[in-house]
Amino acid sequence: MTEPVIGQPAPDFELSNQFGEPVRLSALRGENIVLVFYPFAFSGICTGELCELRDDLESFKSENARVLGISIDHKFALRAFADREGYEFDLLADFWPHGAVAKTYGVFDDESGMALRGTFIVDAEGVLRHVIRNSRSQARDIQEYHRILKEL
Repeated sequence: MTEPVIGQPAPDFELSNQFGEPVRLSALRGENIVLVFYPFAFSGICTGELCELRDDLESFKSENARVLGISIDHKFALRAFADREGYEFDLLADFWPHGAVAKTYGVFDDESGMALRGTFIVDAEGVLRHVIRNSRSQARDIQEYHRILKEL
């Protein structure tokens, strides 16, 4: 698996959010971006991680950072997930071509057909600044995201 290189421009992409609206990474210049790849909507660890992001969203906004959750789920599943959990950030559907963006970022598991737990922090100019990878069974620490964002 290849993955983007820290210090280089983050690979651009466009995916639909839970409302079917297109979200293009390069159109978000001027904001720091926290790309959070996660395996599946409605699964235990993923729900916990995204709820923690939901509960701390104001901190991200104060750091000029936008959170984008990305999974291989369909936009309709992501809409139901966001509605149930009260997520007010974009959940992007990397549904078809199946996992194409996760593959570009080196976090697609061909064996299981899902995105792995990877976070990519992109600065306001579109440059990849930090990568965090956790095993499938280990939730990420969002305080690490804040530490990195404060350094940008």
